[in-house]
Amino acid sequence: MSAWDHPLIRKGMPPQLAKRRARIAAGEKPLGWKVGLGAPAMMEKLGLQAPIVGYLMRNALIAPGGTLSIKGYVRPVAEAEIAVRMAATPKPGASADEVRAAIKEIMPAIEIADMDVLPTPDNLDVILEGDVFQRHVVVGDTARAGGSIEGLTSKVTRRGALINTTTDPEVLTGKVVDIVAHVAATLAAFGETLLPGDVIITGSITPPQMLENDDMDFGHTLDPIGAVSIAFRHD
Repeated sequence: MSAWDHPLIRKGMPPQLAKRRARIAAGEKPLGWKVGLGAPAMMEKLGLQAPIVGYLMRNALIAPGGTLSIKGYVRPVAEAEIAVRMAATPKPGASADEVRAAIKEIMPAIEIADMDVLPTPDNLDVILEGDVFQRHVVVGDTARAGGSIEGLTSKVTRRGALINTTTDPEVLTGKVVDIVAHVAATLAAFGETLLPGDVIITGSITPPQMLENDDMDFGHTLDPIGAVSIAFRHD
């Protein structure tokens, strides 16, 4: 059974994508896609073979260094991620090298989510229909050409202090090329296409950081590519 043949994924993806199409028809611009619930322990808990897929819209973009009010969020979360921008659509069954060649560039990113519904094995359809907690995204304005992750160091800061550094940013997410292939295959299974120019944020490099009232900033550096950051308001 393919990862997207899970019955609750089969139930939740069509209404999610219908909402995306309705937003585009109303004039919003698409940005790309995201994955969620992809850490190994979380997938085991939820009975998943692979992360679930959501979408990104351009009006969710926050410029690096921007400020976001998280007033009204139920469980605000910040995640340091690697973003990829596609140059082409990977063919079904493409090898890892072919998928990597379909990636135009990679950048540091931060996703801001609201885990307003705690995930369980029984509510994945609800989470999918709600676009996998997505609220905002910060994507770096400096990039490295191609899809290689070799030689990258991820550094995550919170409240002005370094909280994580790793030279293996795929430990929790899985390999970026596998994520891209999974997103392309999942979309194809539900009648959508991963397009050139689409951005994919590939999952949290650290455990998701639950934001509290004293959180005022969050940053992600992806050496040697560049850095992104975001500031928070609580009013």
